[in-house]
Amino acid sequence: MNSPWPRADHSMQTALRFVVLLGIVSLMADMTYEGARSITGPYLLLLGASATTVGIVAGFGELIGYGLRLVSGYISDRTGRYWLLTLLGYAVNLLAVPLLALSGYWQSAAVLIVVERMGKALRTPARDAMLSHATSRLGHGWGFGLHEAMDQIGAVLGPLVVAAVLFLHDGYRTGFAVLLVPALIALGVLLAARLLYPQPADLEIATPVMTTSALPRIFWIYLVAVALIAAGYADFPLIAFHFQKTRVIPEAWIPTFYALAMGVDAIAALVFGRLFDRIGIYTLAAASLLSCLFAPLVFLGGFWPALAGMALWGIGMGAQESIMRATVATLAPPERRGTAYGVFNSCYGFSWFLGSTLMGVLYDTSLPALILFSAGMQLAAVPLLLRLRQQAA
Repeated sequence: MNSPWPRADHSMQTALRFVVLLGIVSLMADMTYEGARSITGPYLLLLGASATTVGIVAGFGELIGYGLRLVSGYISDRTGRYWLLTLLGYAVNLLAVPLLALSGYWQSAAVLIVVERMGKALRTPARDAMLSHATSRLGHGWGFGLHEAMDQIGAVLGPLVVAAVLFLHDGYRTGFAVLLVPALIALGVLLAARLLYPQPADLEIATPVMTTSALPRIFWIYLVAVALIAAGYADFPLIAFHFQKTRVIPEAWIPTFYALAMGVDAIAALVFGRLFDRIGIYTLAAASLLSCLFAPLVFLGGFWPALAGMALWGIGMGAQESIMRATVATLAPPERRGTAYGVFNSCYGFSWFLGSTLMGVLYDTSLPALILFSAGMQLAAVPLLLRLRQQAA
């Protein structure tokens, strides 16, 4: 008997295998660019950049990267070429990292940092749209949480590899160069995934087609809360810059602290992802209340308070990378998810750029003002998230 929903024949195990396969890609990819990200702040300092410059470069990279997602998300929905955008994006994203080993000036390093973000922007909406089809079977929170947890295993391993290089006194350039290995592995696994799953949309649990082409009003309210959280979240290059400048922790420990935060990120993604499927947006509000405490610990504390602050920073990142993406999947219809993820990421990135730029300036002028701004913006998002939950109900 023919089913009116042919896509429903695909099993949960098939969807899980797809999520895990893309999780392996993300694991290797994060090992590459998060390993690099753990030392870009000190590397720019070594090449002669100021704190303001570090804040602008980090924020501008996010601005261009997230802004481009608006275009790539729209194109992915219009053309249906989700795999093509994903493959091209990963190639640019990953191959820019080892090229940092050849940079002799902060300007050329800054260009490569921005290019790396552009590659990530090109592939992220298309990849997340494909993932959302599979997570409809697993639970969006759990599915994206699982993907994020695997992603963060790489984000732990990458900084640890770089830390080992620094402990051996081989320098930053060697650290960037060795990251070519996981970059090539990620691209190889991604090509295999393309061959095994040419049509990820078939994994979606079929629902009646929505007649409107507009994203719902509740989606735009959600974006306001997202913008506040993103603006108040200090990027790690600025944190690493602070650690290097103040000597709060030894230089070789900087990537290790980042690795710890990524490990906490992975655990938080799984925990909050599972909670999201049960209690919804309340989980993101709870994560924001916890993560807003990282700024005073990181920027005012010594070794141990800074370590605790990085753990809280990791909790916030885990929630942002899993629950935030899962929420988009619940607010947008399947045929509009590429666009929805593009809009979501562009809003997030623009807010991140403004916040990073301002915090870079505030670092050079007033640390207490930086801390108040960071914590205040995240706290301001909580009432909006609670209101969002009420409207959804």
